[in-house]
Amino acid sequence: MSSPPPSAAALAARRAGATPTLIWTALIVVYLLWGSTYLAIRITVETLPPLLSAALRFAVAGLILAVVLRLRRGPGALRVDRRQLGSAALIGVLLLAGGNGLVVLAESGPPGVAVPSGVAALLVATVPLLVVLLRSATGDRPPLWTFAGVTVGFAGLVLLVLPAGSSAAVPLVGALTVVAASVSWSVGSFLSGRVRMPTDPFVATVYEMVAGALALAVVSAGRGELSDFHPAQVSTRSWLALGYLMVAGSLVAFTAYVWLLHNAPISLVSTYAYVNPAVAVALGALLVAEPITPQVLLGGAVIVAGVALVVSTERPRRVSADSRSGTSPMSERR
Repeated sequence: MSSPPPSAAALAARRAGATPTLIWTALIVVYLLWGSTYLAIRITVETLPPLLSAALRFAVAGLILAVVLRLRRGPGALRVDRRQLGSAALIGVLLLAGGNGLVVLAESGPPGVAVPSGVAALLVATVPLLVVLLRSATGDRPPLWTFAGVTVGFAGLVLLVLPAGSSAAVPLVGALTVVAASVSWSVGSFLSGRVRMPTDPFVATVYEMVAGALALAVVSAGRGELSDFHPAQVSTRSWLALGYLMVAGSLVAFTAYVWLLHNAPISLVSTYAYVNPAVAVALGALLVAEPITPQVLLGGAVIVAGVALVVSTERPRRVSADSRSGTSPMSERR
């Protein structure tokens, strides 16, 4: 009996020298670690100032990545020209200061004010939908089914944030803050393929992280977070969560994602966009008893369905764009 033909994933893996087992291991790492960052943010901001914690996260992660690149590649590893540096700094501010910083801010505060980590992840899942709108506004014409996915996704967004008149309702101000974060992240993602970035994605990420950390530190100081910060008052739990964000979220999962971009079909890698929110909701419910209301289930399911439709209809275009632009994978997620 002849064996069945190999799958597309297996063929791609064979060409790249990677095994399907290794590809799925890396993908599960991305699913779990990136999906868990929303819960880690919530735990971090329990006793750490929100924007200061984000600044520390990206400053330390960027420094570690820079040192690794310098040791592995030599003195010229981080060399870029002024235009590339300026572009990377702009993208870093949009993605990390605007995108991530506003999410951290939205997840901080007392119950009823802070957005649950799972809900934050569901709202952030609208980023691919916003990018489609930005493309359309600049003359691009995505497929009709892509627009159908955008419509479905935004219908889910409305369902998720619609006032429910109960104590378990999603805080509207916090939800709008996450939406603003998603807009900033989307603009950064959109521009990253249209400005002159460093050709090496790891080098680009170093400068994005440094720029984002500096912007976050400035805004943090302006909000008075530095004057109110007392390290002795920070819980061990928050320090550990911050360390997890630095190492697991910003370095380990990021490295696995970059490896996947070069060794796995983009259609498979892109599934993180709708798996991460499901992981975040599950972890929030299991570990810190975040409520999963019918409204969250319905709105979240509709958002994820819309994102899945957009990702599936955009696969060919994304492969082409990724292969040409050389943009940093940091523009792909949080």
